[in-house]
Parts: sequence; structure tokens; C-alpha cells
Amino acid sequence: MKKIAVLIENNFEESELLYPYHRFREDFEVDLVGSEKDKEYIGKSGGLKVKSNIASSEVKASDYEAVYVPGGYSPDAMRKCQATIDFVKKMHDDGKIVAAICHGPWLLVEAGILDGVKATSVKQISTDLKNAGAIWVDEETVVDNKIITARTPKDLPAQIKKIVEELNK
Repeated sequence: MKKIAVLIENNFEESELLYPYHRFREDFEVDLVGSEKDKEYIGKSGGLKVKSNIASSEVKASDYEAVYVPGGYSPDAMRKCQATIDFVKKMHDDGKIVAAICHGPWLLVEAGILDGVKATSVKQISTDLKNAGAIWVDEETVVDNKIITARTPKDLPAQIKKIVEELNK
């Protein structure tokens, strides 16, 4: 069974974590990967707590077909963890799917994988993506070089459908 890593840190956007996580579980094995193993991370609203089952320092890109980066403000914490950055970069370098939504592309900027890549995000970080060399567009879901990005929770159905479609090729 194909395996997907869904990244997690505090202040995640609840819908951008839960919707993909449960949809992916219908067809794939899914790990919740945090900077620490077995840690409870708290959502942006402060109420929802979700526990990681593996640390980013323990994962290997060879074990996964895709990595998903939810938004909210969790990507700001993710980009402070070198193991998480290295994992995302290795996934990309190995030709695996790297997907992010909302503020999630902040982590892709940190991994240095957006130069020349067409991508989208929440508008507030569009300048960050452009400064990293991305060709930023305001579109529902963008696929370029196995990088699949989306803007906001309203784009989740289209983005997740595209990721599943790519994984099933």
C-alpha cells in the first residue's frame, strides 16, 4: 500500500489537516509526522489536539510516495526543524509528490524547491514564493514538477482529488 506523510506542528489549520488526512486514509497508509514523535499538537483554534506517530528525524523519503503540508501557522514551526526541511527536500529530489496548501508553501521555500516552479498559496505569502523563484499564480490548484499547491480550505476538494489522481497513476 502506498504511504503518505502528513506533516504536523502546532497552530495547524484544522480543516487543512483533517480533510486530507482522512481522505488519504481511504486509499493509502498515512503517517502524521511532527518534529517530535507521539506529541500532541494543537490546532490554530486552540481546541483540537492531534498526536504525531513519528518524528521527521525518523522518516525516510524512500518509504513514502507523497508528503502533504497543511497550512495555518504550523508551516512557520515546520521550517524551523531541519529534519522536516530535509525530508521535504529529499522527497522532491527523489521525484515524489510534495503538496502544500495555504501557508504550507513556506516550508517549500525553506526546502529550496520552488525556483522556476509554478505554484500558488494564500495571497499573503505570495511575495515569499516569488522571492524564492516561484511563478506565483492565483489558481485553485497548481501542479508543476510533482509539486501540488492550493490556496485555502475551499480549494481542498480539488487539491486532494488531484493528489489522489497523481498517486494512482
